Amino acid sequence: MNIDPILRSVVAVRSSIPEDAFTAETLGTVREGSGVVIRDNGLVLTIGYLITEAEEVWLTTHDGRVVPAHALAYDQESGFGLVQALGPLNAPAVDLGDAATAKAGDPVVLADGIGEFVEANIVARQEFAGYWEYLLDEAIFTAPAHPSWGGAALIGSDGKLLGIGSLRLQMSDGDEVADINMVVPIDLLPPILDDLLNRGQVNKPPRPWLGAFSAESNGGVVVMSVAEGGPAAQAGLRQGDIISEIRDEEVDGLADFYRKIWSSGPAGAEIPMRILRNGREAWLRIKSADRNSFLKKPQLQ
Repeated sequence: MNIDPILRSVVAVRSSIPEDAFTAETLGTVREGSGVVIRDNGLVLTIGYLITEAEEVWLTTHDGRVVPAHALAYDQESGFGLVQALGPLNAPAVDLGDAATAKAGDPVVLADGIGEFVEANIVARQEFAGYWEYLLDEAIFTAPAHPSWGGAALIGSDGKLLGIGSLRLQMSDGDEVADINMVVPIDLLPPILDDLLNRGQVNKPPRPWLGAFSAESNGGVVVMSVAEGGPAAQAGLRQGDIISEIRDEEVDGLADFYRKIWSSGPAGAEIPMRILRNGREAWLRIKSADRNSFLKKPQLQ
C-alpha cells in the first residue's frame, strides 16, 4: 500500500478549552492530536476528547498550512468527534472501510497528522470498558503502538479507513508486556453521521451518566474518583467504594455495571446501588444526568 496519498488527508488537530470547562482539569486546556478528512468539504473525523468543550480548533495540513475549524459534535457513546474546517484543506476524503471484516493478524497502518505512521497488525478484536463510563462491544487493538495515537487514522491494506485511534494501553503475554493502541471501529460512524451533522448529537434519549470513574478488580467495580458536582458526588459516592449491586442485581465487572446503568432508562433515571464501604454495606440512590448538560457547547468561530 502506498501510504503517501493517504497522509495528505490526515491532519493535526489542536484545540483550546476554557479554564472553567468541566473537562479542563481532567483533559487539559490545550489538546493536540490528529483527525482524518472524510468528506471533500473539509469534514474531519477525530477522537472526541480532543474537541470536547473547545472554544477554538485549528487544523494543520500535511503541507504545513494552519486552518481554523469548528467543533461540530462529540458522540459520547462511540467516542467520535467531528470537526468542520473553515477554510480549504486541499485534501481528498479517505474512503470508509469495513471494520467488521478486520481480524486479528491483519496488517494495518496507524497514521497521525504530522506525517508519522506505524506499520502494525491487529492483535485483538474484543470488548473494551473505559473507566469514564464508556464501553465498546468490539474495539480494535493494534501493535506496535503509535506514539501519537489520539485521533490517528487506522488504514487497512486496501487504503480505507478502519477506525480512529483512542488510547495507548499495555498488553501482557506471559512475562512479555507490549504497548498497544485501542482504536474505535469506523463501523460505528455511518449509522449516526447524519444525526451528528444535522443535530450535533444522535437523535435518541441520552444515556444516564453518574460521573464516576471506576475500575474492575477481581470481577468487582471499585470507584477511583467522582466528577466534582456530578450525580455520583452529589449522592455521596466516594473513592474506594465497591459497587456490588444495581437494582438488586449483582454487578459482574465494569462492562456489566455500565450496561445495568444504561438499561435503567434515559438520563435522569434513579440508579439504586449497593456499595461496600470500609467493610460495611450501604445503599445509595443516584439521580443520573445527561453528561452533555455539564459541558460547554461549541461556539462558531
